[in-house]
Amino acid sequence: MTTVVLKTVCVLLCAVFISAQVMPMPDFNLEKMGGKWYLVGFATNAERFVTHLRADMKMATAVMVPTEDADLDLSYSHLKSDGSCFRMHHLAKKTEIPGRFVFDNELWGNSNDMRVVDAKFDEYAIVHTIKTKGGKSEILNKLHTRTRKIADDLKEKFKQFSLDTGILEENIAILPMNGECSDDTVSPKSKKI
Repeated sequence: MTTVVLKTVCVLLCAVFISAQVMPMPDFNLEKMGGKWYLVGFATNAERFVTHLRADMKMATAVMVPTEDADLDLSYSHLKSDGSCFRMHHLAKKTEIPGRFVFDNELWGNSNDMRVVDAKFDEYAIVHTIKTKGGKSEILNKLHTRTRKIADDLKEKFKQFSLDTGILEENIAILPMNGECSDDTVSPKSKKI
């Protein structure tokens, strides 16, 4: 038991150290990041994902809108199995580094340091986020695509990036297809933040 706990702590510490070194892509273009995306890949070392959420996760949609101040307005929606829609909204504030944004998530009570690390803006974007709550940091990698179809080489690229940032293989998921939310399918648990 002690060996398992020590191994887990070592993996988490290494992941946070590696994650701090991950930088945004050098030729990030805020305007090209705008538009509709499908959230098709999800990888994290967050315990809640591993123990509770992974089995129920499905593809979601995201709309990213660049603001006049060079921030990024993020809106996520996920059609739940009961037909209702879970929505989340964040205003990711720009930093001094293009492609790096910060925002607080009031729903989960964490601070987020988000970096767009790789993209072909008309095809895909890989986003790396360090989430911090109560002095504890977790890593979240997301794969966004412009269409619902994902090429095998892109799946492999996302998987390798996630492994390189300290995510265990069993915590990397390519999400199954899902319907999309309509304007009248809002869940009472949804929160605009």
